[in-house]
Amino acid sequence: MPLITSISGIRGTVGGQLGEALTPIDAVHFAAGYAAWLRMQHPSARLKVVVGRDARISGPVFDKLVCGTLTACGVDVVNIGLAATPTVEMAVVWEKAFGGIILTASHNPKEWNALKLLNEKGEFLSAADGEALLRLVKEQAFEFVDVDRLGAMRHDATYTDKHIDAVCQHPLVDVEAIYKVGFKVVLDAVNSVGGVVIPKLLMTLGVQVVELYCEPDGRFPHNPEPLPEHLTEISKRVVAEQADCGIVVDPDVDRLALVCENGEMFGEEYTLVAVADYVLSCRKGNAVSNLSSSRALRDVAEKHGGQYFASAVGEVNVVAQMKACQAVIGGEGNGGVIVPDLHYGRDALIGIALFLSHLAHKAIKCSDLRAEYPIYVMSKNKVELTPDVNIEALLDSLKKAYSQYRITDIDGVRIDFDEDRRWVHLRRSNTEPIIRIYAEAEAKTAADTLVEEIKQFFLQNKK
Repeated sequence: MPLITSISGIRGTVGGQLGEALTPIDAVHFAAGYAAWLRMQHPSARLKVVVGRDARISGPVFDKLVCGTLTACGVDVVNIGLAATPTVEMAVVWEKAFGGIILTASHNPKEWNALKLLNEKGEFLSAADGEALLRLVKEQAFEFVDVDRLGAMRHDATYTDKHIDAVCQHPLVDVEAIYKVGFKVVLDAVNSVGGVVIPKLLMTLGVQVVELYCEPDGRFPHNPEPLPEHLTEISKRVVAEQADCGIVVDPDVDRLALVCENGEMFGEEYTLVAVADYVLSCRKGNAVSNLSSSRALRDVAEKHGGQYFASAVGEVNVVAQMKACQAVIGGEGNGGVIVPDLHYGRDALIGIALFLSHLAHKAIKCSDLRAEYPIYVMSKNKVELTPDVNIEALLDSLKKAYSQYRITDIDGVRIDFDEDRRWVHLRRSNTEPIIRIYAEAEAKTAADTLVEEIKQFFLQNKK
């Protein structure tokens, strides 16, 4: 698999030729480039960076490479070890560090790893900052310091507990109500860092936990992306254990999927919807998700008297939009929940605590809660592109053809058919020569039909 670089970091499969996979040399170059970028931002400061990782098999190797490179560049390192992505993000702020590096390939299979880069706010880099860093890496515009200026490294394994404490102290997390119910849940942590973090959180909340794949050895027992087709085992286990629900996190614990007590999926799009419903019932405000997320969040926000705003796809874009409209809740339809008065990052820990608070207050079954929300079905497809296709001209012609409908073009083109509550979103892939087409409607047939309609438009107009 080719090495993939972007404004948010570098990722690839481990092992192979330089430039064709994620190698030790790539890790060194990128960590050194990051140190050089930080030095440009803070030329006279003694730099400090937080580093944490998920439980991937290759994690210890890249941990040594990255931490060694940073110290060789004169950067002090706070190594927090096995830690969820949101924990690293919060640790950057608590440490008053100048940035952070998370060693995780998120939902990708075990052969992948990545370096994800944070700024001093514990947030992913902006497009401009990411592009500046990529130029430094490409030009190898970095240097290593002499022996008297080497950085120091300190290990600190306390940040998971600090994160859990912060979640439990959040004003909307009702620990007493959760304790009173005495929930029983089945947890699938796909043998990554969630197996360390989430049982601690749940036990702190007084929840009985049945652990499934919670050994943090990085040997994922199934595809780690928390999609329904990968979660058949926990679905059966929830029913067998007579649990109140199932909880699934991805390898770096920034995405949350839920399973109802009857074994049916709550739906990853509806994780954010349910949490937003609870948050907006407690405090007035706005909600944000990206253009490819379910309309159900808009419905919930408007039900509570708030406004809904859409952002371009990508966590950094969601966060920027949340700040712009002062949203009290936001995230992405992949199970990513962002609660800004905790921190601006997708965080399964706060998602779990708020969801259980909601369920405790409602005093109903998980499946009954799911039934309270609008029923939408999404259809996802793609169109292959050839080098001769003028994609911008195609998108322009699409906007003209559907100009009578509400069109958003901040990230590809999204068309909203408000009269029958359908939408379709087209955006070019950053990593493949394809156009992704996502559509949503109140019935699967309607969503599929809309996707096919748009595909036919492309086929007829791309010549």
